[in-house]
Amino acid sequence: MGKEVLRNKTPELTRMVLDRFEKTGTSVKTGLLPAVKIMQQKGREAFLTYGIPGYKNEKYRFTPVQKYFEKNIPPLMVPRNRNFKLDDIFRCDIPTLNTFMHVVLNGFYFEETSSLGKMEDGIRIGGLRQAMKEMPGLVSKYLNLAAGESTDGLVALNAAFATDGFFIYVPDNVVMEKPVQVVNIVNDNQSDLVQYRNLIVLGKNSEARIVVCDHTLSEYESLSNSVTEVFMDREARLDMTRLQNENNNATNITHTFIRQEARTLLNNNHISLHGGHIRNNLDIVLVGSHAKSHANGLFLMDHDQHVDNHVFVSHAAPECFSNQLYKGVLNNNATGVFSGKILVEKGAQKTEAYQVNKNILLTDTAKMNSKPQLEIYADDVKCTHGATVGQLDEEAMFYLRSRGIRENDARLMLMYAFAHDVVRKIRIEVLQDRITELVEKRLKGDIPKCHTCLVNYS
Repeated sequence: MGKEVLRNKTPELTRMVLDRFEKTGTSVKTGLLPAVKIMQQKGREAFLTYGIPGYKNEKYRFTPVQKYFEKNIPPLMVPRNRNFKLDDIFRCDIPTLNTFMHVVLNGFYFEETSSLGKMEDGIRIGGLRQAMKEMPGLVSKYLNLAAGESTDGLVALNAAFATDGFFIYVPDNVVMEKPVQVVNIVNDNQSDLVQYRNLIVLGKNSEARIVVCDHTLSEYESLSNSVTEVFMDREARLDMTRLQNENNNATNITHTFIRQEARTLLNNNHISLHGGHIRNNLDIVLVGSHAKSHANGLFLMDHDQHVDNHVFVSHAAPECFSNQLYKGVLNNNATGVFSGKILVEKGAQKTEAYQVNKNILLTDTAKMNSKPQLEIYADDVKCTHGATVGQLDEEAMFYLRSRGIRENDARLMLMYAFAHDVVRKIRIEVLQDRITELVEKRLKGDIPKCHTCLVNYS
């Protein structure tokens, strides 16, 4: 279908933000690949065209990103504040997940050595900027291939000024036995606007499990605007879980673009436990036949927190399957948004596509906006969508109370059962156990002293 043309409705703010970046001064533009320089130039031009999404932008109608950029948080364009111990972040007594551990600190890949991690079977994991030097052909082939089609001004801003990020490459016919754990950390002694870019490439018949954790350790306000591109070649299999557990001073905007070739299998989980303002954009395109995609999400917000999940799944080939399951629990004055769209292109016959969004409001002041959508241009399809917003089941509450269970315990049991429907979709057993524990504590309002931890590593 034709690309939506969005005019820049915030020219003054757009120019102001652009000036902040250009006046900051940076060393990250030196020694870059020609493909990266082109991406930066096109990103700058696209940012001026599309701008910062304003209040009249339908896609950001309920998430006022404009006010986040009006705060004049300075961009961080060079590495800073690297004097910390990684072990301190994982000092809790928690279950151990045996992973390949990697960190992106304030938008820069954290590694004492400069070489890209070389592993058996040709697997490469490390920083994106280092990958540009050591694997220029592969990076040039895929970088911005999917995100470059976006009409979102924030994606364009990232293309123009992204600093670094992580890179994962799994060659053909290789199965990664250990999961990869990438921890994105904002930790500085001042407010920062950070932008990083991630690239994941899976070869034919390959398999990987990736855990991405977003944490904010800084007491100052922070604004993150990240882009992740994932490319899955024929028959590749990917299980990816992103967990957001940040403080109330954090604003986190993520854009994830996933492209699936024929007979690929994706299981994508998005768990938002805590954070001041969260906006997650997920864009999945099934470009090859018989591809299968599962997108699952869970968000638990309270006080004045805000979360917005914007999911777009495009069926561009016949005989593909997709399923979306997003659930939310909102308490106090929290606000939530779910906007999910399924697009079935002309010729994508025998498509099966399903979408469900269910939400529980625990107070009269919590608000949820849900917008499920179907756009179909083929006639031999099975597609359904639906959304519910309500309170806890009164009949179930009565049943539990009648059997001697206290009201608070009954509420927790029902909320846990509601949330577990998504948590059980996580296929890494130890990770599922850990997130189950975090969800239980979150529902109780019990955020532990070391709540920024997810899993230990060995």
